[in-house]
Amino acid sequence: MNRDRLFLLQPGFEDPAYPGKRFYCWHCALMEGVLASFPQLAQRLDVERIPWPRPRLEVVSLVGEDNQSLPLLVLADGQTSVHQTGIHAGRAFVSDKDAILAVLSERHGFPDPHP
Repeated sequence: MNRDRLFLLQPGFEDPAYPGKRFYCWHCALMEGVLASFPQLAQRLDVERIPWPRPRLEVVSLVGEDNQSLPLLVLADGQTSVHQTGIHAGRAFVSDKDAILAVLSERHGFPDPHP
């Protein structure tokens, strides 16, 4: 993998625990807003929007079954960050929304969120 990959949930999903309701992940929506606000910077990474149900095979194949909560930023092969939240099979990833935003600033030139 040559570029960072940001995995987000497709909005409008259903959760069987709440019949008849549709949802979005607000952490993913936050990432979508940042990406949309800086489209030229967003082109520096791969963004994948995947369905809500688990197992999320695209994610599991990269960072293991225990790390499939989204949003998730998987760093390019051989890359690390002071903000990474884990490593699986030698691949660094970031699973915390605030840490993802920090990595987007650190590695891709996005502005920092205002405190």
